Amino acid sequence: MSTAPQIDHEPRPAEKPLTLVRGEGGEDVRVVSDERSYAGPLGLVRKLADRALEDVDGAIARDPAANSRLEVVLTSPGLHAIWAHRGLHALWKRPGGRLPARVLATMTRSITGVEIHPAARLGRRFFIDHGMGVVIGETAEVGDDVMLYHGVTLGGRSLQHVKRHPTVGNRVTIGAGARVLGPVHVGDDVQIGANSVVVKDVPAGAVATGIPAVVRFPKRDATNQWLDPAMFI
Repeated sequence: MSTAPQIDHEPRPAEKPLTLVRGEGGEDVRVVSDERSYAGPLGLVRKLADRALEDVDGAIARDPAANSRLEVVLTSPGLHAIWAHRGLHALWKRPGGRLPARVLATMTRSITGVEIHPAARLGRRFFIDHGMGVVIGETAEVGDDVMLYHGVTLGGRSLQHVKRHPTVGNRVTIGAGARVLGPVHVGDDVQIGANSVVVKDVPAGAVATGIPAVVRFPKRDATNQWLDPAMFI
């Protein structure tokens, strides 16, 4: 019998389907509402295809080395790990699916270098750049439009069967080698600098850097989100 913790996540609000649209200069991606229906026998297929395209375009928007959708699909281990996780998360929730999900997640880790527990909850347009060494724990929750660099850990600090991993808001960027540990809450639009260690909540819009991480609210040029040196990763 499985001894895995039974963690009850609060349901997220219902979402409308979204589509990513390129800006005029090719450098931006903006999200617009899409009333496309997923009803009917092919509804699930259309939904999966749309979500996959969202992931690909989200990756292109955040990776200056990406030259095409085909290149991203074929060469992005972070994207491969996320797609595998989406299927394994569904398997995890099915009766008798936990052991197969864990086995397949281990196989995915050996191929991509990314370890994501099948029970973790990942939002839309999530992107892991480079991928190698990323670990996302069982009770972690990640919002929409989040980006992680290589070596990031969303880990725990407890051996109890409780909510012990971070909850990450929307539009968060976490730099290479950073550790976010425990059931902390990282607010929307937060930036966490490379190699920082976060063990306390980070309020929305803040920058967290250092060991342990120090939270600050720097003045930023609204046209350049990478201006802050914490993000030179």
